[in-house]
Amino acid sequence: MRFLLNLSFRYKVPLWGSLLIVATAMIISSTLLLRSYGELKSDLSRDATTQGRTMAATLFSAILHDQVWRAYEIIKAPFSRESGDGPRQVESLVVLDRQGRVYVSTNPESAPMLADFVRLSPEFASLAGIVSEAGRETRVLEPEGSDHLFVATPIREEHAHLGTLVQIYSKKVLRSRFQESAGQAALIAFLVIVLLLPIGWYWGQRTAVPLVRLTERVEELGRRLPDDLAPELYDYQDELGRLYRAYNRTLHELREKAQIERQMIHSERLAAIGKLTAGIAHEVNNPLLGMLTALDTLRHHDELSPRTLKTLTLIERGLMQIKDTVGALLVEAKVKSRDFSPQDVEDVRTLIEPQARERGVNLQWDSRMTAPLPLPSSSVRQVLINLLLNAVQASAPGGEVSAAITVADAVLSLVVVNGGQTLTDKQTAHLFEPFANADERGRGLGLWVCYQIARQLGGNIEVESEPRDGAGRTAFKVTIPFGTPP
Repeated sequence: MRFLLNLSFRYKVPLWGSLLIVATAMIISSTLLLRSYGELKSDLSRDATTQGRTMAATLFSAILHDQVWRAYEIIKAPFSRESGDGPRQVESLVVLDRQGRVYVSTNPESAPMLADFVRLSPEFASLAGIVSEAGRETRVLEPEGSDHLFVATPIREEHAHLGTLVQIYSKKVLRSRFQESAGQAALIAFLVIVLLLPIGWYWGQRTAVPLVRLTERVEELGRRLPDDLAPELYDYQDELGRLYRAYNRTLHELREKAQIERQMIHSERLAAIGKLTAGIAHEVNNPLLGMLTALDTLRHHDELSPRTLKTLTLIERGLMQIKDTVGALLVEAKVKSRDFSPQDVEDVRTLIEPQARERGVNLQWDSRMTAPLPLPSSSVRQVLINLLLNAVQASAPGGEVSAAITVADAVLSLVVVNGGQTLTDKQTAHLFEPFANADERGRGLGLWVCYQIARQLGGNIEVESEPRDGAGRTAFKVTIPFGTPP
């Protein structure tokens, strides 16, 4: 029993529903059969009693005048009028005198005249009581283990009792009618079960499967955020449907919370790195500028040999490289710069096209800017240049890089797409951190600079990288607001 209770609702609900349907059909069928059998017996008893009283009244005169043949004709009359094997067809009739002997019968071979009735068979012996009693009422007797039903009607008028009329009915005919009714009831029960079982199983599954899916999703919550439940799985307004919608709302809120937490952690990490790198950059810049000034002063001495000048030049290039690297860490939006204009976009295109041609990359350009925007041109140009240079370097020869510059609702959108290799989850997680993606082509500061500028201007930068059409597709989208939407 516990095994059944531990089954999944996917099987338990349809199974219990099916058992309930079968049990209900069996109980109703059994009740109807018992009632049908009782009604058959009741009808037989009622008809036999009416017939017995009628015949007893007619037999009284014949027995009173000792007209045996007349009595025989009276009890033989029902057999000539009735036909068939219905339950009301009497099998035989026996007329007993006051001493319990056979006066006349419809079957003289089994019940000869003047024979002691109760000695004819053990079955008749059980009727000894009705022979000796001179009651007035008709009695229906069903001896235990007997295949016959006996109806005893006294033959009397007022105080004169002449004998007893015994009507003998076979239970076989009664059982035949009962079996016919039982077959019909069983057929109806079978049809009801065949009709209701699939419906019950369907609705059991329709209710249980959503519960199973919901349980599986809830169990995953401790390990990860699972997928939403499909609304079409249970699109109703009852308690289960409301539970589905509540689960999806909760899952959506958990995702938003997790996204906000990731953004906060990422922002805090970048802010900490920014503060650290800015502090280091300022500390390095001071002695660096001193060394560059000393080298410049040393160059103006005429007595320096060519070897010394060559060495000074080498040192100066190294220090300038250090200066450039440190300068990249000191990102500040130049808010006092001139406005960003369509000409700046064309300048960036002019600067990038030679790089794209050199690598054999096709550059697709779509600029929808028609007027200057109140944004620092130097900062926006730097973001666009960095993104395009990264896209060109990430594309294989023969690849394509597209740039789309649009303005809508007081927001500038820069979208740069390339078809190179896709980014891994690990690369995406640390994409905007300095030096996180350094390689032989750069120090990994370009995206850091883009991120810092976009955030300082109140905007945002997003990346999408996924396989598509047998190759990779990586898209960077920068949105920078520049005013209040109309």
